[in-house]
Amino acid sequence: MKPAVRSFPLLGRLALLAWLAVASSVARANLTIEIIGGGATQIPIAVVPFAREPILPHSITEVVGADLMRSGLFRLVPPGNQRPSEPGEVVYPEWQSRGAEALVIGSVAPLQDGRFEIRFRLLDVLKQQQLAGYTYTVSSAQLRLTAHRIADEIYERLTGDKGVFSTRVAYVVRQGTRYELQVADADGFNPQTVAASNEPIISPAWSPDGTRLAYVSFENRKPIVYIQNLLTGQRRVLANYPGSNSAPAWSPDGKRLAVVLTKDGISQIYLINPDGTGLKRLTHSGAIDTEPSFSPDGEWILFTSDRGGSPQIYRIAVNGGSTVRFTFEGDYNVSPHYSPNGKSFVFITRRQGRFNVAVQDMVTGQVQVLTDSRLDESPTFAPNGRMILYATEVGGRGVLAAVSSDGRVRQRLTVPAGDVREPAWGPFVQ
Repeated sequence: MKPAVRSFPLLGRLALLAWLAVASSVARANLTIEIIGGGATQIPIAVVPFAREPILPHSITEVVGADLMRSGLFRLVPPGNQRPSEPGEVVYPEWQSRGAEALVIGSVAPLQDGRFEIRFRLLDVLKQQQLAGYTYTVSSAQLRLTAHRIADEIYERLTGDKGVFSTRVAYVVRQGTRYELQVADADGFNPQTVAASNEPIISPAWSPDGTRLAYVSFENRKPIVYIQNLLTGQRRVLANYPGSNSAPAWSPDGKRLAVVLTKDGISQIYLINPDGTGLKRLTHSGAIDTEPSFSPDGEWILFTSDRGGSPQIYRIAVNGGSTVRFTFEGDYNVSPHYSPNGKSFVFITRRQGRFNVAVQDMVTGQVQVLTDSRLDESPTFAPNGRMILYATEVGGRGVLAAVSSDGRVRQRLTVPAGDVREPAWGPFVQ
């Protein structure tokens, strides 16, 4: 078997071959998000259209409401004819009678320089008090981002977890004979093409500051790792050694990456600086070692290896040393990714012929299988650890899906008539 082929686990090879067989023709389009399962307990919240909102190019409150609904943790209460925009205008008993426990109100004011002043207030209906209130001065181009940030603030105040509505996701779309690496808002809007090729693009990985993407492109008929600056568009080669160069993963401080190379004969994990210098071999085995993932503290790396006879997940210190096996249930466990708090990891497990998303506790080893589809791959945590984005198949076509870390909330993200895979959820950014 050729080293370049051995650098990819079986699941990844099967998915890639299936993808190559798909003939899709699709123009760039927003990801369409369908909620297919909600949380057991939902917070009833009313989002009142902001005063003077019709002067905006698009509605802020519609974006806020859609964000909250998509999380699966909120139930929107229709505002009816009530349109308060200031706390003093709120008649709390009326909102209590509607079943609302929280209320969002606000206003819009145009400024002379063409920008807008956006004010919002989050109110506790039961306690009849304000929980949050902010004023934003933004341009038309910043309106959707501002709406996402308002939704983030509401989410954090009411759940205690940081919201991820203003983050971004990366994914690869097959468009006709071309592959496009795209970046979009977390709700699927504003897709932008980062790279395009007539050969496959796989394994996008975000830098911790959200300004760069590392990925693998086959444009030169072999896998090469590139880093692309999302601010300037500048791209450069990170790893182009003989054989296969694959599976980039950033360290939490952004000062180095882990990559998988076959330059010494078989897939092994190496550390490398973002400028391509300082290459250092980390694993030394006679087996396939691949798919590295850094722990949040940067001290450890989870990876996939068949050193025990079947693909399983192991851990090694970044400074090297002995490895520890972490998965024991089943004969096929691959694609590990640490959770943001480092207490668990997500991976793909094969159960009864199906490849599903699962989460394992780092201390107890307890495993929870979160999905029941046929062919899942490429799981990636949201930066708050509450959702997991992954690729799957529906009707023979590649789509993205998301599931909450407890398995209760489920979503499906599709590109109309297209084939989309290789998701990566971006980090929190300022």
